[in-house]
Amino acid sequence: MRKNLLVLGIESSCDETGVALVETRGGGVPVLLSHALYSQIDMHQAYGGVVPELASRDHIRRVLPLTREVMAQAQCSLAQVDVVAYTRGPGLAGALLVGAGVACALAAALGKPVLGVHHLEGHLLSPFLSADPPEFPFVALLVSGGHTQLMQVDRVGSYQLLGESIDDAAGEAFDKSAKLMGLPYPGGPHLAKLALGGDGTAFKLPRPLLRSGNLDFSFAGLKTAVLTQAKKLGPELESRKADLAASTQAAIVEVLVKKSLSALMQTGMTRLVVAGGVGANALLRSQLNAACQQHGIRVHYPELDFCTDNGAMIALAAGMRLQAGLATLQSGYTFDVKPRWSLAVQQPEIVAIS
Repeated sequence: MRKNLLVLGIESSCDETGVALVETRGGGVPVLLSHALYSQIDMHQAYGGVVPELASRDHIRRVLPLTREVMAQAQCSLAQVDVVAYTRGPGLAGALLVGAGVACALAAALGKPVLGVHHLEGHLLSPFLSADPPEFPFVALLVSGGHTQLMQVDRVGSYQLLGESIDDAAGEAFDKSAKLMGLPYPGGPHLAKLALGGDGTAFKLPRPLLRSGNLDFSFAGLKTAVLTQAKKLGPELESRKADLAASTQAAIVEVLVKKSLSALMQTGMTRLVVAGGVGANALLRSQLNAACQQHGIRVHYPELDFCTDNGAMIALAAGMRLQAGLATLQSGYTFDVKPRWSLAVQQPEIVAIS
């Protein structure tokens, strides 16, 4: 394939439909030309969480109009697209199948290659779209939905797992704790907003595995402690809710910050990348910035628009993998999805081409 490629990326792993177009330019970071996103938050709020079947059906309705919008923004035609990329996993099986099916059908119609991308690799590489992109190697803190992981990243496609959540992830701890406090879906952002008016030291909540000697995470016990404290407060909960939210957030953030610093010390690296939805949390950013500055460590984040699931990170990851030579051509457009898929053992992706 030639050096400059137009890569169309489709994200449909959960409750956001994202489409984007990037252009690879030599050995530099691919350039984002356009992107569009539709969030299903309003639809799922009535149920207090994501309903997989509803999510899948909504992706079907949104993906093609979003694709047309992206192409119009970039003033390009579909015939100019060189590669169609999609999220292969992890995620909700039905939702993944929508993106995979549309991507492969579109690529087949155009006679162009199609590339399945790891959702977490998209998050991990998303800070390369920012005004202050990182450089390899670095330690990555991935805090996206049901995943909390620390990775050693030497280059594109070279990821070593240092630690991960053994039960609830940080994002789940935010959302489940918020639900216990009666906050609306999605709970994490509502909890963080409520915490602004609270005292983070008001309640003594556990910091699970903080002194475990390893880099794994566990937040299920914290959720239980929040439930216990809420029951103890009883009618007083309403007046103390901000304090409980602030104390919950403080516990989660302290664990994330200290584990990240431990990973940096163990690897000897001086650069940290934070990616995923929880990476937008203001307290996490401020405490990581302060701690990293004290230790002479550079920290990088995605732009706020790219912290949640989006098509730009999928198109970017596909472009970077193609530039790195991590793609194998194969005839045909058969595909599968991987609802559970470890980033650390990811193999070079197959690019199907007729």
